[in-house]
Order: sequence, then C-alpha cells, then structure tokens
Amino acid sequence: MTATEPTEPTEPTEPTEPTGAAGAAGSAGAAGSIGVSGAAVRRASLPVDPAARGTRKVLFLTLLAAASVIFLYPFVWLVTASLKPRDRTFSDPFTPWPDPFRPENYAAVWDAAPMLAWLVNTVVVGVAAALAVTLSSAFVAFGFAYFRFPGRNLLFGSVLATMMLPGVVTLVPTYLIWNAAGLTGTQVPLWAGNLFGSAFYIFLLRQFLLGVPRYVFEAARVDGASYLDLFRRIALPLARPALIIAFVFELKASWFDLMKPLIYLQDPALYTLPRGLKAVVDQFYQGGDPKWEIVLAASVVTTLPLIVVFFLGQRYFVQGIATTGRRG
Repeated sequence: MTATEPTEPTEPTEPTEPTGAAGAAGSAGAAGSIGVSGAAVRRASLPVDPAARGTRKVLFLTLLAAASVIFLYPFVWLVTASLKPRDRTFSDPFTPWPDPFRPENYAAVWDAAPMLAWLVNTVVVGVAAALAVTLSSAFVAFGFAYFRFPGRNLLFGSVLATMMLPGVVTLVPTYLIWNAAGLTGTQVPLWAGNLFGSAFYIFLLRQFLLGVPRYVFEAARVDGASYLDLFRRIALPLARPALIIAFVFELKASWFDLMKPLIYLQDPALYTLPRGLKAVVDQFYQGGDPKWEIVLAASVVTTLPLIVVFFLGQRYFVQGIATTGRRG
C-alpha cells in the first residue's frame, strides 16, 4: 500500500484586469475617487496655525476699529462742539470732553426756536411718507411678482427706467400739480407723492416676492382667497424683512429732506427740523451774529432721534438686509 504524496498548495490567481472601455472607465473612476478622497484627507490633516489665525483676527479688528473711528468722528465732533462755548467751537482742537462744559446750549436751542413743534412735524411727515411708499410699492411689486400677463417685463422695465431720471427734473411739474390742487403751503406734498410708489422699492419687493413659492399663493386661491387676501395675508407677512428695509430707508430720506420743505412750506409752524434749522442759520446770519453753538446743538437734536430709532430696531433692520439679499 503506497502513501499518498501531499499535494502542493496552489498559488492564488491574480485578478484579471477588466479590458475595454468599461475597464478604463472603472479604473479612471476609482483613481478619481481615490484622488479626491486623498486630497480631502490631506486638506483635513493640514495643521491650523493658531498664530496665523490670531494675526488675521487682530488685523480684522484693527481695520474694523479704524473704519468705526472714521464714521463716528463727525458725529462725536458734532456732539462735543455743541457743548463748547461760542469762542471755542472751531478754535479748539477736538477733545473727548469739552472744557468748559456748556449743556445750557441745548436749553438755548429750545428758547431760540420751536424745536418741539418742528420735531412733531418731522415725525408725522416722515412716518406718513414711509408708510405711503412702503405700502404702495408693495402693492405694485405683488402685481409684478404674481400675475402673468403680456408685456409684463416691458412694463416693469419702464418702471425701472424712471430710476434714471434725476429728481430735479420733476420738481417743476410736481410743484405745478400741487399748486393747481391748492395744496402748496401745506405738508401734504411732502408725503402724498409717495402714494404712487418708488421704482427702487418696487424692484426690491418684487425680487423678494419672487422667492416665495408660487404654490403658497395657489393653495390659498384653491381655499377661496381673493387676490387682496393673497396680498394682505400672505405677501405682506412673508415680505416683512423687505418692508422694514423700505420703511427705514424712506423714513431716513424724509427725515433729512430739505428741498421739499423749502419749496412747499412758508409757515414756520409747519416746518420740519431740517427746514427749521435752515431758518435758524439764516436768522443768525442776518443778525450778523452766527451762534454756532446753538446751530450745532440743533443739529444734534435733529440727528439723534433717528439714530435712536435705528438702534432700537437694529435687529430687525439687519435681519431684513440679510433675508432680502438671500431671497433676491
């Protein structure tokens, strides 16, 4: 009986490489995936230098502080100069604290002019102008964003083309219209013109509303909502950030507007703050005694309320800018 010889172990066979276009494509895909993952691993494994990160942060904060100083310096100088005596208003260099300190300059402002009445007029005109242009522009923007009709783009382009016209071009025709209506000498022309909307705000609000899914409006239509309901209950609430932007911008523009009050207002009791400040300056120049400390104090009174309003609504204002930019 013979013993069986042990069999030699067989060598493992090498895998056959795929041939043809499929093999080349598979190899290229595998190599590409390996290359991408390898690059990602290399990028992830790169050490982050804390010193470089700290340097960039310090540089950014330095530039931010320098820009803040540039923008804040005029207002800080205005407040400081308004608290100085007359002979040191412009002669002294800028100092963080005026010496001597003269807060009575602000009391002199209220004695020299009816500042409270002018402040109330400015608030009434500014809020009316801002509300008028915001609501009217939103109404027009909703029409351009929702409705589909022939010539819509051409009509919208015509609205945008009005932005190319300088404001001074329409001053005389607008004055003739208000004069024919018997409204010159009143505050109505200061805000009523905004009832016809603004091309810039129409564009801003339309771009925002185009980002709202159309099926939201269509679902409301299926439930029986009218077009006015779509505008009032859907478009306005969803466009709140853009509406805040339009309202704040127009409030600022109306608050500091001097041209319209100069044209339409003759009664000092109807003056706004910029028009009243111009009257105070003219009065001092005609008397040959420019009381700059009072003028500067009046300028602070004119500027400060709007700054306070901005800081109170800063969160909504910044949110409106960010959301409008993202949806537009």
